[in-house]
Amino acid sequence: MNITDLLVNYVAFSHDELNDILSHFKKVEVKKNQILVKEGQVCQNLYFVEKGLGRSYYLKEDGKEVTQWFFGQGVFMSSADSFFNQSPSYYYLETLEDAILYSIAHQDMDLLLAKYHNMEKFMRLLSIDMLSKIVLKLNAIQFQTARERYDYMITEFPDISNRVPLGHIASYLGMTQETLSRIRKNN
Repeated sequence: MNITDLLVNYVAFSHDELNDILSHFKKVEVKKNQILVKEGQVCQNLYFVEKGLGRSYYLKEDGKEVTQWFFGQGVFMSSADSFFNQSPSYYYLETLEDAILYSIAHQDMDLLLAKYHNMEKFMRLLSIDMLSKIVLKLNAIQFQTARERYDYMITEFPDISNRVPLGHIASYLGMTQETLSRIRKNN
């Protein structure tokens, strides 16, 4: 899915609105394992993933990485609380594959939100969709078995096992690599 398709799937933008909105996004080609945002930095950009895969993660006190979220093709990627509040990020944001991203700066997003009611509507609907996904993930971690969490992840990210190191997947699911290996073996 490209950015135009995503926008019009949520809101019926006029041709002029859509052209103006898209003009604020800059195409960026990013190499695998590039850090876009570090913990403590203010996230200045919202990225649309046209190609590739990214993740957000944090570091535990012992230095171990814990994956918070994966961002596949056709979605927005950001440290959302940092971007929208312009506050320091709790997370790192990195690409896991070579990626084609479309980036919009915070000030440009604010401009578009002030200029177009349809852009406000888009962001509201997108936020509701993302909030629902976050709640589903939290519910999965709190109430589901390890197997059920794995199955949920595969539904959400069908080819993730072939694209991401198992350690990232295990930390995303809140389980050890050994538990993940057992689940995959019995699949």
